[in-house]
Amino acid sequence: MQRVFAIGDIHGCYDAFQQMLFAEIKVRKEDEIYCIGDYIDRGPDSKRVVDTIISLQQKGFRIHTLRGNHEQMMMDSEEDEISFNRWNNNGGAATLESFGAKGYRSIPKSYKLFFESTKYFINTDDYIFVHAGLNFSLPDIFEDKEAMLWMRDFYPQQYVIGKKILIHGHTPQPLHDIFAQNGNCINIDGGCVYNNRKFLGNLIAISLPGKEFIVVSNRK
Repeated sequence: MQRVFAIGDIHGCYDAFQQMLFAEIKVRKEDEIYCIGDYIDRGPDSKRVVDTIISLQQKGFRIHTLRGNHEQMMMDSEEDEISFNRWNNNGGAATLESFGAKGYRSIPKSYKLFFESTKYFINTDDYIFVHAGLNFSLPDIFEDKEAMLWMRDFYPQQYVIGKKILIHGHTPQPLHDIFAQNGNCINIDGGCVYNNRKFLGNLIAISLPGKEFIVVSNRK
């Protein structure tokens, strides 16, 4: 049986990401791996996180990448000073340092192509993957891109998604709340980068369809 995993918000936490992929999941080329966005910002090793994903993709691993609000802020940062400051003050400074860059414009083109290729959502036969949330007030839940990047409080309507499992992140959750989730809407953001906050500081993956959580603590 093919293995399917989704991995929550990484935020530049390279060591935790490496441990998740190679020690816990023991990733194989036949696996389907869905990364739900926010690879960058706040943590110290955004570039190494992205390098890992790109390297695996180039080697033929099935790593699917969603876009998070932090990737979008980065791409928008060249529009004007306000956009740059918004990103810079929300963890972008750490990303620029990891790339040795002064702005998004000076980041190499190969990385820009990676960020631009990320998807707002991935809809499969059994799952919906999105970074933040979906706007269930619209006839087409995949129309509102802002919701997919930023929405925090939303109420999934089961009749809309049917038997599919909706996997998202964006809003950090304590480990006990992640474990307590049931139903077909699951948040896998364990606040990996917030290793100085009580109950956070965990990188979370979920194995599907069994809904088994895999946890890597980022507390050092």
